[in-house]
Amino acid sequence: MTQPAVHGQHPHDAPQNVRPGDTVPAAFPADAAPSHPAPEAGRSAMSWRKAAVIAAAGVPVGLVWWLLAPSGLNLLSGNPELRSGGNTEGWLPRDLVLAGLFLLAGCISGAVASGTKHHGPSGRDVLLAVGAGAAGALAAWGTGVVCGLWWGTPEDTSASASIAFSLRSLAVLAIWPAATALAIFLNTVFTTTKPETTGETTGPAPL
Repeated sequence: MTQPAVHGQHPHDAPQNVRPGDTVPAAFPADAAPSHPAPEAGRSAMSWRKAAVIAAAGVPVGLVWWLLAPSGLNLLSGNPELRSGGNTEGWLPRDLVLAGLFLLAGCISGAVASGTKHHGPSGRDVLLAVGAGAAGALAAWGTGVVCGLWWGTPEDTSASASIAFSLRSLAVLAIWPAATALAIFLNTVFTTTKPETTGETTGPAPL
């Protein structure tokens, strides 16, 4: 006895010689799309090109440091007494100017490396961004020192090396990579979306 074709199945595709009690699987059209879309490939929030840009940004940051800071061009304070590196009152503000520039650069670097709310940074992205920030800090420090040697007023540094345009506290170099890591963390915490719940909501179980 031949069982009639299942609804949606071509008559010629109906199973033959089906015994009573056998289960016939439902047929699907050949061009039917799967119910669940294929997962999207992961995207990297931080590339080597972005890391190179962050590290190279240390050069203009160092130039701006020399333009603004005391014992440099001293455009920020405008006090002519701080143009000379022999004035010890300008040593701390000189470091603070670079620290402020590093804080700003670190926040921008962290925003660049954070990706989007749907594609957050991976551990590799964070390490790459922090490393690029450290390289940018070293580049800024070196650029400022070179600017002081090329365009600064020659001074006698026999009494103290800090008379020349330089950085007294090397701990300032850690501000850029630290600010980058903090910016990535805060951006991840406040922009990560909650995962969507899948599946249908079932009602209370019948008594």
